[in-house]
Formats: sequence, structure tokens, C-alpha cells
Amino acid sequence: MRPVPPRPAAGAVTAAIRRTCPGAAGILLAFGAAQLAIWAGGASQAVFPLPSTVLGGTVDVLRDGSFWTAAVQTMVSWAEGLGIAAGLGVAAGLLLGTLPQAEYAVRPVIEFLRPVPAVILLPLVLLVVQNTHGTEVVLIAFAAVWPVLINTIYGISEVDPLAQETLRSFGFGPAAVAWRVSLPSAAPFIATGVRLAASAGFVVAVAVELIGSGMNGIGNYLIQQEAGTAGVVPLLALAVLSGLLGLLINAALAGAEQRAFRWHHLQMAAADRS
Repeated sequence: MRPVPPRPAAGAVTAAIRRTCPGAAGILLAFGAAQLAIWAGGASQAVFPLPSTVLGGTVDVLRDGSFWTAAVQTMVSWAEGLGIAAGLGVAAGLLLGTLPQAEYAVRPVIEFLRPVPAVILLPLVLLVVQNTHGTEVVLIAFAAVWPVLINTIYGISEVDPLAQETLRSFGFGPAAVAWRVSLPSAAPFIATGVRLAASAGFVVAVAVELIGSGMNGIGNYLIQQEAGTAGVVPLLALAVLSGLLGLLINAALAGAEQRAFRWHHLQMAAADRS
């Protein structure tokens, strides 16, 4: 009797487990090392609480309904800012990637604005927008637009010129060539840019909520915890939860990118082996 080959889904699950196990082992190793270091060093647990204590505080924060309300508020602002950044970044990247002379002219402006920390612009944007939620969204979009823009320009530059010329030879105009050839070919690069922008936007969202007055979200929840008498454990627990939330966002987008553009990853892997 011929053996039955394993199902693709089972193989995917096995591969995912193999990728996850080393990371989980590293986290457990770091957790244990920190626990032993604080125990052996005799550090004040009021300043350096044990990781196990922080883990218990994380569970307590998860039981607080106010945290989930704040998390939803942060995620709503983050999603709005990321959506604006994705739309503007793809549109501008498509235009600049299609017109190299325009890209050369605008490149110094991009390189000047890209390193500017978004939180520095908080007073100016708040003065112009005069709305705390709108200000947060604008700053998230400002921080997130650059990875999308740069990756879109790079993706457009990697499009096969022969495919573009073939479509033009059949009478298609620039818009049709961009829609039918350039965007689909650059889509994997755009997806990578959106994934990088998502992490940057989330960091800016929490930072703006921390330093901005009248803001809602995780940053404001952290300020309320700091103003109380709960000590440093809830603050570290919120830092852990923010990191986990950012990790989940990145993992979800990376998984979606892997499934949607599997052909691209296989092509890149084959190019690396050759």
C-alpha cells in the first residue's frame, strides 16, 4: 500500500512550530536569567521587581476593563493613521517610481523629513488640527508613511520593463500600465512597507498618548497607573503588554504577507540559492 503524503496544512503547521520554538526558548531563557540575576544580586524589588512578579501584574492588567477600553482606543487611532499612510504612500510612491526625474527632485525633501520624530511635531499639529484624536492620527500617519513610500518606490523600480512595454504596445495608457503591471509587481514590496509602518505607527501612537494632554489610549492609561500608588509593577506590565501587542500586529501582517505573496518569497529564496 502506497504511503499517503502529508497534507499541506499539516506541513505548514509543523513549519510554524519549528519557527516558533526557538523564539519561545529564547524568551524562557531570558526570563529565567533575569529572575536568577535579580535573586542573586539582591537588588531592591521595589525598583527591579522579579519577572514573575511582572508576569502576575500583567495578568492583573488584563483583568482590568479600563485597559481593554484604552487598548481599543489606541488601535482605532493606529488603524486610521496606518490607513491614511498606506493610501498616501502607495499613491505618491507609484507617481515618483513611475517618474524618475520627479523622484530625484523630491528625494532630498523625503530624506530631510523622514528622520524627524513624529512626537516633536505634536504641538504644531495640535495647534493646526485642534483635536486630540485627529492630532494623534496625523502623527501616526506621518511616522508610518515613509516605509510605505520608500518600499513602493523601490518596488516600482524593480518592475520588469518588458512587461510594461508589452502592455504599451497593445495601446494601454500609463494609468492602465500602472494598474495592471506596476502595482501587482510591486505589491510584495508595498506589503513589507505596510508591515514596517504598522510597527512605527503603533510606537508613535503610545508615545503621543503619553506626552499629549487630553489623549486617550494605552499611554493615558499608563499615566493614570503611574499617578496611583500601585508601584512600578503595573508600568512594567503595560510595557510588556504593549510589546506583545506590537508583536502580534507584526506577526499577523507577516503571516498575511507570506500567504498572499508566497510566489515572491519562493522566487527570492530560489534567487538566493542560485
